[in-house]
Parts: sequence; C-alpha cells; structure tokens
Amino acid sequence: MADTATVKLKFVTVKPADVMSSKLVGTTVYNNKNETVGEVEDLVIENGKALTGVVVSVGGFLGLGESYVVLDPSTLAISNKNGNSAVHADTDKDTLKSAPKFEYSKKKS
Repeated sequence: MADTATVKLKFVTVKPADVMSSKLVGTTVYNNKNETVGEVEDLVIENGKALTGVVVSVGGFLGLGESYVVLDPSTLAISNKNGNSAVHADTDKDTLKSAPKFEYSKKKS
C-alpha cells in the first residue's frame, strides 16, 4: 500500500443494489439448504482497491472454538429480506470446517 495518493480523486454514485460493508459484516452465511454455516467477520481488500475475499467464521459456539476461512466474493450471493441482509454459499458445514484456515485477529492495528 502507498503512503501517498497518486490518482486524481473521483466520486462515485451508490446504486440501490450496492451493499455497504457495515451491513455485510456480522451477517449470517447460509447454505443452499438454508442452514447457518458461518458469519461474515471482515472483508479483504487487495492493495486497498479491490474486494478479493470475505472472511467467514465457522464452527464454534458463542465465539469459542471458531475458525476462519476466506471465501471468494464471486462465489457468494447476497440477499435482503425484510430489511435484513443474508449471505448464501453453495457449501456445507463440513466443507467449511475442513477448508484452509485463515489466522485472523479482530483487533485493529
């Protein structure tokens, strides 16, 4: 990442179908059987420019024993039902539990 900006500032228009990260983090992840398989913990932004991953907590109970995996955002579907966001993935709990783990700390630093 850079210490200075090198590109002229541009403004964008947020479209109604766009999703804000503040609404996505903390959202439950469901599989195609509508079973809860995890929760969105964070977003990975490569070089501060492009969304490249979604950090999802899997397993555990009340934050104990959970692990983290990073999913490709193109494999996820986001829905909005009754004002609540939901994320959907074509997977199951066992696949996520055996996926490559991501070492993740929620601390900002």
